[in-house]
Order: sequence, then structure tokens, then C-alpha cells
Amino acid sequence: MDAGSYSGSSNKKQSRCPLQEQLLQRKNSRDNLDRFIPNRSAMDFDYAHYMLTEGRKGKENPAVSSPSREAYRKQLAETFNMNRTRILAFKNKPPTPVEAIPNEIASVQQNKTAKPRRYIPQTSERTLDAPDIMDDYYLNLLDWGRSNVLSIALGGTVYLWDASDGATSELVTVDEENGPVTSVKWAPDGQHIAVGLNNSEVQLWDTTANRLLRTLKGGHRSRVGALDWNNHILTTGGMDGQIINNDVRIRNPIVDTYQGHHQEVCGLKWSASGQQLASGGNDNLLHIWDRLVASSNSTTQWLHRLEDHTAAVKALAWCPFQGNLLASGGGGSDRCIKFWNTHTGACLNSIDTGSQVCSLLWNKNERELLSSHGFTQNQLTLWKYPSMVKVAELTGHTSRVLFMAQSPDGCTVASAAGDETLRFWNVFGTPEVAKPAPKANPEPFAHLNRGIR
Repeated sequence: MDAGSYSGSSNKKQSRCPLQEQLLQRKNSRDNLDRFIPNRSAMDFDYAHYMLTEGRKGKENPAVSSPSREAYRKQLAETFNMNRTRILAFKNKPPTPVEAIPNEIASVQQNKTAKPRRYIPQTSERTLDAPDIMDDYYLNLLDWGRSNVLSIALGGTVYLWDASDGATSELVTVDEENGPVTSVKWAPDGQHIAVGLNNSEVQLWDTTANRLLRTLKGGHRSRVGALDWNNHILTTGGMDGQIINNDVRIRNPIVDTYQGHHQEVCGLKWSASGQQLASGGNDNLLHIWDRLVASSNSTTQWLHRLEDHTAAVKALAWCPFQGNLLASGGGGSDRCIKFWNTHTGACLNSIDTGSQVCSLLWNKNERELLSSHGFTQNQLTLWKYPSMVKVAELTGHTSRVLFMAQSPDGCTVASAAGDETLRFWNVFGTPEVAKPAPKANPEPFAHLNRGIR
């Protein structure tokens, strides 16, 4: 059926406009590409006039021409040196055109196929209800794990939404005296998840078995609003300004303590190499910490203390194509996205976005950065890096877009806002080459005593 329909459509196309196709072929033929310009200095106008008036009479009506007239014509031709048949002489060739672009460069440019502009849908692909989500700038209530399962904290309950089939399940609901849930973060293996609570504790869950593995206590004195993993190290940030590295494999998990913030830590992000940690706080400070020099006994351990922001620093994102490039976003009184060289501590650029910066995500396939904002538009803005030209603005939320999470393939972005909706955006397109699924990491809790609480 497919072959028959294809043949029919092909014949119809060929019979639609044959003259146009034939004209195109004629234009492309070699005969129509040459252009001859006669050289007037090589013309013999007397001979031309003779051939146009008298010379063709014998050929057109040879019976009228007599032998004596023919002899006279030959004698006249020899006298005036006109014993030739060509009237126009094309001796001088036109000058060779000067090429503006060398052949080598032109051929390379022609070989490069123009990349089509990516279509970015302006509306969300899917919208889910997110009732009771806390409208709190300093928390981190959304994350998308490696197993393509999205976690979201709604009040005192953590829900799991499987992106492959849309199935929803409830992981845990905490008591009012311990809750609400203030942060969630998937472990690198995509099976275990950390849940920060308002009572300063952190729970570690095995989502495949739906079982609580252990509870981390005693590190913080107040709610834990920021979490991030560095292999088997779980880093926690609290309202008390403390940042703690917890080795979840051992009985006494606290191995490092970072002291530098004097207000709530609301942003934590480890670099891809696992050597540097970025932390942002409600004290308008951004710190860069070096894993190699960390010590629980040191009080000034930061590598860089950056004070350029004028509001709380929550939005943090390490660049995927340049390991020492960090993007940070400031709150309502700052509204800026800043770019940092974390080796030197230099601020490379600063862009005023015009509204509160709540979250930042890099595109894994293109040099682009996505930011989510609060008042007044509550939009997601896609920027081209490093020019920081706006590529697109995505609207739909009616309240500030506090949280964003990126799918494992890097294409889809989930956003959650104070309007109690969870939206999915196809903002980063589709990867050009499908990458094979990476091998699962060893279980980060392999040496954990399951009985520890």
C-alpha cells in the first residue's frame, strides 16, 4: 500500500507542471551559461553591410546570378581582403572574475549543512495539580531522578511520579510535629532519595523497597532546606547557616562542616567533578568550597567568598561544558544572573533579569541557560550563552516559579510554582544523538547498617 501510494503521488507531481521542469533543465544546460560579448575593434562593417545586402542574393536566388557577376564578386572579395565567412570576431575573452571567498573556504561552507532552528513550544506539554505545595523561596521541593521518576513534596507528603507511564505513588507522609517536608534530592543511583524535614532531620529512603533506611539527626538545629549528593556524600544546608557533609555509609555520618553563612542556606550544588561546592544563603553570600581542604575543625574554609549579590542566593547551576563556570541567581532585591570563574573567583558577567531569580538550569545539548522567575511575569526565560540574548519566554504559571527539575535525557523541564501546579516544558529539544543509558552506580549505602536509626 505504501509503495503504491508513493508511486501515484510521484506521477501526479511529475505531470503537474512539466514546462517548469523543462525550463529549469534548459537553464541548467551548458549552452545557456555562456555569454559572448563581441569586440567592436575586430568587426569589418563594410563587409558586414555587403553580406547583408548583396552577398546573400546569390545564395537566396542562385538562378539570377551570372558567371560574370560571380567572377566580379570574387575579385571584389580578394581586393578588399574579405575572403572569409565570419563577420564577428571574438578574440578578447572577458576578464576572470575575482573570487570574494577562496575556493577552499567556499567548499567547506557548502559542505556544512545549515542547522534548522529549534522549535520551542510556548505552552507546557502537561500540567499536573500540586496542592499544598509550600510557597517558600528558600526550600527545594522538586527533583527528577536518574530512573526518570520525579519527586515533589506537597506539605508533609513526598510523592513520586513515574515519567515513563505517568504512575503516581506516595513515598512518605511525616507527622505535623516533624514536617512539613522542606527539601528532596535523589541520589546518583536514582533509587535512593534524601528528604529534609522542618525539624532539622534528614531521612534516607529506598524507593524500590519503599523503606526508610536511616534518619540523620543532630547535625542541624533547624529546618533543612537544601540538599545535594556527591557520590556517597550527602551535603545538607540548614536555616542555622550550617553546611554538613554526611557519609551515609558509616555509623557517625558527619565528616565535614562548612562554616561561612550566618543565615539560612537555600542553595547547594556540587560541581560535576565533585571537587567544588557552591552554596548560597539568605545572607546574600555565595561561597565556593574546595572538597580537598574541607575540615570540620576549620571556621574559614571557603575557597571564595563572593558578595556581589544584593539579595538571597538560591539559584545555582554548574555549566556542563565548562567545569569552572558557575551561574547564580539573586532574589527580589537583586534580580541578577551572574557568571563566575570558580578557579579565580572573578565575576565574568552580570545580567539584570528584571525579576526574582528562583532557579537555573543549563541545557545539556546547547549553550543555553534556563531561568525561572517570580513577580511580575512568573515566567521561564531561555537565554543564549554567552551573549545572554533571550531565546524564548515561557508563561503559564500565575505565581512565582520556585522550583525546576530536568529530565535525565536533558530535554524536558518540570516547573512547580506557588499556584499549585506542576508544568512540563519541552524547552531543550531533542538530543541529536541518542546516548546509551549509563551503567548504574553501585548502591551508595552498600556498607550501611540497615538497623541504624
